[in-house]
Amino acid sequence: MQAFRNMFRKSWSSAERLEGRTVLITGANSGIGKETAIDLAQRGAKVIMACRDMDRAQTAVKDVIERSGSQNIVCMKLDLADSQSIREFAEAVNQGEPRLDILINNAGVMVCPYGKTADGFEMQMGVNHLGHFLLTHLLLDLIKRSAPARIITVSSMAHAWSSIDLDDINSEKSYDKRRAYSQSKLANVLFTRSLAQRLEGTGVTTYSLHPGVVQTDLWRHLSGPEQFLMRFAKPFSKNSVQGAQTTIYCAVEPSLEKESGGYYRNMFRKSWSSAERLEGRTVLITGANSGIGKETAVDLAQRG
Repeated sequence: MQAFRNMFRKSWSSAERLEGRTVLITGANSGIGKETAIDLAQRGAKVIMACRDMDRAQTAVKDVIERSGSQNIVCMKLDLADSQSIREFAEAVNQGEPRLDILINNAGVMVCPYGKTADGFEMQMGVNHLGHFLLTHLLLDLIKRSAPARIITVSSMAHAWSSIDLDDINSEKSYDKRRAYSQSKLANVLFTRSLAQRLEGTGVTTYSLHPGVVQTDLWRHLSGPEQFLMRFAKPFSKNSVQGAQTTIYCAVEPSLEKESGGYYRNMFRKSWSSAERLEGRTVLITGANSGIGKETAVDLAQRG
């Protein structure tokens, strides 16, 4: 069974070192965030673990230090559902850190019951995308000064299962927890692509990724029947160490220095991009009001 599972997992390893680099990871107290912290700390990086629950975070810090053998670990409080917390956190980082080489937007919530952030946004869009959007914006000058630098956002293959409903971005008319999750993950991918264009020539590159189907606390909001079904998928899912590999790949792989804006899965770029321009051309798209039709329209319009 293990050999069968491994058929679907690309093997990858790297001896890349990160001495003198500073890495910030949101949601680093558990799951793939913590495993990413352990790996990058072992490579010599200073790791800032940004966590909401400080009690759990302190326990996680001890584990990261013990398993990585590094004492260069900092834990700071960050609640991505509260813009005031984000601003206070970013101010502390900007004032206290001379550089930030790698920002990993890892924290998230999945298919949770309907709720809103402190600022009134639907919880999944607010935490998964808008919170990280604000955090990245507030840290961007520091990241630019640290170039070459990388911004990595953990998305999901679920990004392909939905569109972004700008007419009901907070799901106030109706709430489908799976659709809301997919919408937030699509926002991650589009944010990464847009940011890559805006940062071209700065030495800062961006990456989004699907970590795989990973056994983490994110499953806690699944219904009873859904959790029952996930038991059958468990033999084919990844543990947290395996799930962290694509994040680590995007953080340290030297060959990615000239790439930006891509979407990665199993240490492989899945997205397609082109600089082809279309000035003077006319395009007709049927079914362009939603889904891939609308996203195709957006892309081609950007090309002129």
